[in-house]
Amino acid sequence: MSDKIIQLNEDLIKHDLKDLVRSSVEETLNALLDKEADELVNAEKYERSSDRQGYRSGHYKRNLHTAAGEVELKVPKLKGIPFETAIIERYRRRESSVEEALIEMYLAGVSVRRVEDMIHQISDEYKQGNSKKRK
Repeated sequence: MSDKIIQLNEDLIKHDLKDLVRSSVEETLNALLDKEADELVNAEKYERSSDRQGYRSGHYKRNLHTAAGEVELKVPKLKGIPFETAIIERYRRRESSVEEALIEMYLAGVSVRRVEDMIHQISDEYKQGNSKKRK
């Protein structure tokens, strides 16, 4: 009688779950941005309406660091009316929970050097992501 042994790679499972959560956050935020644009325009994508306030003009991509990881947002561009989202602040590149986590680390007694290392790691990831897009 052979017993089959199943091995679970905990790191691989954590990585897959983190990717799943990150992609879910990305999809949700992009759906909220689209819905917000629909409400501002008073019409959905490709919908003809006499109540229409403006027109969609594509989107631009923007990265946002969240607790779930870096997500790529597709921020709608509108013609005829300004689009200022209530979901994310203008020029905000990092979710406040990342900043709060760094502050909590410092208050919990983590050394200043370690907190600085974390800040540099986060900013290096941001710089690497931007340099890849420019090439």
